[in-house]
Amino acid sequence: MRSDRWWRLLIIGGTLIATAGCATSEEWQTWNEHPAHFASGTHMGFSVRNREGTSARVTRQDIATSRTEAWWGKPITVSQEQILER
Repeated sequence: MRSDRWWRLLIIGGTLIATAGCATSEEWQTWNEHPAHFASGTHMGFSVRNREGTSARVTRQDIATSRTEAWWGKPITVSQEQILER
């Protein structure tokens, strides 16, 4: 009886852990197409600086670098007026 309880807890716990970090099919496709999470250290810095839920800080240099390094992931959109000069 006691070992049944442990097995149930193990199965339920394993299921919760396995489903907690699920990605969408689009996210999995992106992961499969790229060998790393970020294209470069600059890409990582940009992503850390512009986390979801914060107001985006995008410079013209960020835009140029993202094109040069072919960054991937969820795009951040800002209007022309929001692009910082520095």
